[in-house]
Amino acid sequence: MVLLRFVFTLLFVFSNVWSKESNDILVYTVATEETNGFDRYLNSANEFNIQPKILGLGHEWKGGNIRTHPGGGFKFNLLKNALEEHKNSNKVVLFTDSYDVIFLGKVDDIIRRFKKTGAKVLFGAEPYCWPDTSLADQYPEVTEGKRFLNSGMFIGYAPEIYKLLTREDIQDDDDDQLYCTKAYLDKKFREDIQMKLDHKSEIFQNLNGVAAEIEIASKQEKEDERETYYIRNLVSRTEPLILHGNGHSKYTLNYLGNYVPNVWNSLEGCKLCKKGQIDLSAISTKDWPTVLISVFIEQNTPFLEEMLQKLYSMDYPKDRTHLFIHNSIKFHTNIVQSFVERFSKDYVSFKQITPDDGIPEWTARDLSLDICQKKKCEIYFSVDSIAHIDNPFTLKLLIEQNRTVVAPMLTRPGKAWSNFWGALTKDGFYSRSNDYMDIVHNEKQGLWNVPFISNAYIINSTLLRKFDRTQLNYTRPNLDADMAFCSTLRHLDVFMYVSNRLEFGHLINADTFDVTRTEPEMYQIFENERDWEERYIHQEYPDNFNPERKDAQPCPDVYWFPIVSTRFCEALINMMESFGKWSSGKNEDDRLSGGYEAVPTRDIHMNQVGWERHWLYFLQKYVRPLQEKVFLGYYHDPPKSLMNFVVRYRPDEQPSLRPHHDSSTYTINIALNKRGIDYEGGGCRFIRYNCSVVDTKQGWLLMHPGRLTHFHEGLSVTKGTRYIMIAFVDP
Repeated sequence: MVLLRFVFTLLFVFSNVWSKESNDILVYTVATEETNGFDRYLNSANEFNIQPKILGLGHEWKGGNIRTHPGGGFKFNLLKNALEEHKNSNKVVLFTDSYDVIFLGKVDDIIRRFKKTGAKVLFGAEPYCWPDTSLADQYPEVTEGKRFLNSGMFIGYAPEIYKLLTREDIQDDDDDQLYCTKAYLDKKFREDIQMKLDHKSEIFQNLNGVAAEIEIASKQEKEDERETYYIRNLVSRTEPLILHGNGHSKYTLNYLGNYVPNVWNSLEGCKLCKKGQIDLSAISTKDWPTVLISVFIEQNTPFLEEMLQKLYSMDYPKDRTHLFIHNSIKFHTNIVQSFVERFSKDYVSFKQITPDDGIPEWTARDLSLDICQKKKCEIYFSVDSIAHIDNPFTLKLLIEQNRTVVAPMLTRPGKAWSNFWGALTKDGFYSRSNDYMDIVHNEKQGLWNVPFISNAYIINSTLLRKFDRTQLNYTRPNLDADMAFCSTLRHLDVFMYVSNRLEFGHLINADTFDVTRTEPEMYQIFENERDWEERYIHQEYPDNFNPERKDAQPCPDVYWFPIVSTRFCEALINMMESFGKWSSGKNEDDRLSGGYEAVPTRDIHMNQVGWERHWLYFLQKYVRPLQEKVFLGYYHDPPKSLMNFVVRYRPDEQPSLRPHHDSSTYTINIALNKRGIDYEGGGCRFIRYNCSVVDTKQGWLLMHPGRLTHFHEGLSVTKGTRYIMIAFVDP
């Protein structure tokens, strides 16, 4: 009991010692402006109750262009001035860069590890000798870890740090890392101030050149079973407390910053998603941000009509919205013009660039940014023709997210193709991040800092006001507009976020869209099945499977189902009439393997218009479930159909069809146009039952057995033209 009391007393004493020491630390950073990286730095500091002193904020940066050239002496001069009053104290000084630094641990842990090193000044280490590689051989050899000094993070006692900073004069645009390197390589000075490097990244983890050595590890929290993340160095087997995205490792830091410190966990998901978020519902709509929606039609795109309609239907006040359309595709001229004539007057202003104007994409995109500025818009919303914004609240939700640049995650349905990249190759092209599939498939939901976005995104106009068009634009040699713009944003250290917090929409696959075909969208059943179905499948089709719905049965074992839309019917008729090569209606038919048709009609086969494969998939996906529902016990997967054709009946051509059996297990017959409007007469009579179906409905399917029981005939068309789609299934 006495021993236990002693242990508790000792722990209490040490706890107070560490607590006292944490109050004796001075944390400094330099930031002349508030950037996305600076906000991230502060968020990570706040996570551990670290209150850094910000030097230089609001002042001009005088340290040169350190992204591309040596420099940075300015920050050392700022720090030297700040330490003047502490140069004789026993305080510990921690200095880090800000824009590319993330805290991962508490000050107490940082101090504890620092004191364990025995150093009075400790710098982070990295694998490269920079900026003067000729000095590499002068560095002491190391058996483990990284050999060379990095000046982006260091810790030490105030007197020794001050001695380092005053060892020599350093100009604002001199290189701070070279300054520290020369001090370290001066053995006498190094030993005098007990200057060491954190070779194994016990505290400081510089990321440049070591991304492969770093992993995001997870651990299970006992109290709530959530899975949280931390950073581990696989080589040194350490868990660093501060990350630095030095050099070319900025994107690695951005990736890690999506998870640490405590940014994302398995229980709460994205913890920082709501930080800074605004609520537009608390504001009168007349005070909502003004928006410029910029639409870019740069390729032949299926289902463009629906895309434009969804944009118009977004739940955002039109009196706060300007519209810009750049259409470079002549094929889409009529669609766009129809939209413009119907809806452009509803927007505050409207600007259109047509194919005849001859303005290329990147120029049009730059122009749209200028228009946003001219109209004093607060939000710029760029949308490509392949981006379908299905969620009508998307624009409002993105604005409420309150980030400089944010995209709604859009994917090709059922595919891993999306409008963002999780990582980049060294030359700036697509690379898959470790979490890409988790994000795309919504296994992880949140707000993700990524290196590339496209197709749909919003930009806060503060960015447009900050950089002129020479700095912020869509034009770079050998890059398309999207890659050029994202490269520019990366160069300007502007974070690009993609959100999959909710479902926002999807992407169209335009790769195989062949506008030389009549009704080219009809051929998109494989590439864009979701959109194909929305346009071409009857809106009542799902009701066919409602258990409370009684199936229509106009004759014995003859069933009637809504299956395709009016748009489908009109498109199929147009495909056939445009092809125009209707059969003669005679027995001789060289389209058939035997060259003979026993019961000939005036028709065109699906394979003649290149739609056979599509039709067979249609049978499998939409017809087969209906057959299995009503003709119980018969299964054939996939259904086969050797005869698929559209028949045309006319009084002066072929008005009717003689009695016959079909060479099928079952037959389907889809009415493609309207009785009483497009034609008169017509229908199908089942002779054995003396039962006729004459009041056919456009887009409805008749299904009946083919052989033996359902001997039938086509009734005479007395006026107009009747079109039906026929398939003999499982002959």
